[in-house]
Amino acid sequence: MVADDIEAGMKLSNAEGWNQTEKDWELLLANYENICLVAEYDNKVIGTTTAINYSNSIAWIGMVLVDKEFRGQGISKSLLTNIFAKLVRCKSVKLDATPEGKQVYEKLDFKDEYVIVRMTHTLMKNIAYSYVHQVPERVQLKHIPEIIELDEVIFGANRKQLITALIQEYPRKAWILRRNNQITGFVLGRDGNKYQQVGPVIASNFNDAKILLIKALNDLANVPVVIDVLSDKYDLLNWLDSIEFTKQRHFIRMYQKENPFPGITGNQYLICGPEFG
Repeated sequence: MVADDIEAGMKLSNAEGWNQTEKDWELLLANYENICLVAEYDNKVIGTTTAINYSNSIAWIGMVLVDKEFRGQGISKSLLTNIFAKLVRCKSVKLDATPEGKQVYEKLDFKDEYVIVRMTHTLMKNIAYSYVHQVPERVQLKHIPEIIELDEVIFGANRKQLITALIQEYPRKAWILRRNNQITGFVLGRDGNKYQQVGPVIASNFNDAKILLIKALNDLANVPVVIDVLSDKYDLLNWLDSIEFTKQRHFIRMYQKENPFPGITGNQYLICGPEFG
């Protein structure tokens, strides 16, 4: 895949009603260590798949798309087979599958890790909250190395390119919590084609995650919002229900063969999105 293919990639993702933007595709293409492939027929892009290389620890598969007119011909399997062959240096391969895609990935030696719940709000409202003990601070460029270090411990791999790009592209969506002059949690976000996306959120506990989310959501009043929540975060899911978020669908986080870098899921509240992990 090259930059000139982004328009075709957008057409495929828009046809599925997905939330990606051209900037998302550009981010996927920006790092030469990432692998982005297209399938073509008669000089037309009819399929895509991508893999972000997180420091040769985890390769994250995403954007598996095939034109509806060409489905059932093994195109997605061919794209995935080719991308797996190019990922021999990565120690682990992971992805977030739809329930339909789960059956395909099981045949490729993928196993379930946990479930992620996608929730949406069609018109975000301001949330009243009094910050008593912890007050979120806006992320500054000097905070990036410490955020990357914390994220690596909790996520399980170094996501320097992703974290840096999100903060630089969307600085008004980036907030941190600090205790004893150390960053203990953060929330990032990005623009979407249909919804504003909030995530990832990493925090020490539910209350900290809630504080970060309130700060991020209150900057998104009167716009549609989407978030992807780990399904074991019951307190967070119940609170989101109470402020009128609706469950839209779910994904299954899966890993191929082995899972040497599980991270610390107890401190992961929101993911960045199924295309980024």
